[in-house]
Amino acid sequence: MTSYQPNAPHQAPSAPQELLTVPQVMAHLQLGCSAVYDLLRTQQLASINLGRARRIPTYALTDFIRTRLDQEAAA
Repeated sequence: MTSYQPNAPHQAPSAPQELLTVPQVMAHLQLGCSAVYDLLRTQQLASINLGRARRIPTYALTDFIRTRLDQEAAA
């Protein structure tokens, strides 16, 4: 029987959830630190705080990229 995971709608039940650091997101998007923090501040890119550390779930980065691609295609 498969267990229900309400907090992980964007991933397969058996896939582990990966959290990325801001520098890792900077490398993925090839953007600077200020640009990534602007995306986080404006909530275009979802993140969580763990103490003083900010982490971005991999699904949030994937959703952000997909949304931007959809926006570009619609323009």
